[in-house]
Amino acid sequence: DAANAFLAACKSVAADKENRVVIIAGEGRAFMAGGDISAFQGPADEVRKHVPTIMEPLHEGLEILAGLPQPVIASLHGAVAGAGMSIALSTDLAIAADNAIFTLAYSKLGTSPDGSSSWTLPRLVGLRKAMEIALLSDVYDAPEALRLGLINRIVPAADLASETEKLARRLADGPTFAYGQAKALLRGSLDNSLHDQMEAEAKAFGACIGTKDFAEGVNAFLAKRQPTFTGK
Repeated sequence: DAANAFLAACKSVAADKENRVVIIAGEGRAFMAGGDISAFQGPADEVRKHVPTIMEPLHEGLEILAGLPQPVIASLHGAVAGAGMSIALSTDLAIAADNAIFTLAYSKLGTSPDGSSSWTLPRLVGLRKAMEIALLSDVYDAPEALRLGLINRIVPAADLASETEKLARRLADGPTFAYGQAKALLRGSLDNSLHDQMEAEAKAFGACIGTKDFAEGVNAFLAKRQPTFTGK
């Protein structure tokens, strides 16, 4: 099913050490309009047994993506709803077509969120707004999603693939190890004290010093030229 296919794709990406950037995109009319609601019909005990077969691989895949050193980009179009919105919120950067629409939708089914959205949403928009988005399940267009901080940029729908590729290329040409350290620092920052966070910064900076990209970045800066990073 889709959840296990998602997990398999995440494992495959993580296993390929040559990857410099990861893009998550949807095919067809939408990024992802949510899960198969018909799977939740039937006696509560049966549904309760079935849900982990969907939720557990989804959550395992999201943890893999969050822990990757490579930046993960969501390329969004059409409906970004339910678990689709949860996945989009979990990524490091999000670029959206101007036709994208967003809704968390879980409350409309009488359930609470999954897919890490209860963790990511308040970190992106603040607790008060997160409560509104989760409890009311309103629909937001791309400009409102940008204003709220749910996405990073909007592009014309016809340009989504090329603009996503352009952003991915820019990141792929960057200092991959340093990106991974920055990603870990930022994702862990809200769970750390100031002292512990600065200690983590010092450790990460020290690790970056040992890379070829650090030496290249320093030399390029001093020589007033553009650096050529190799991700090493």
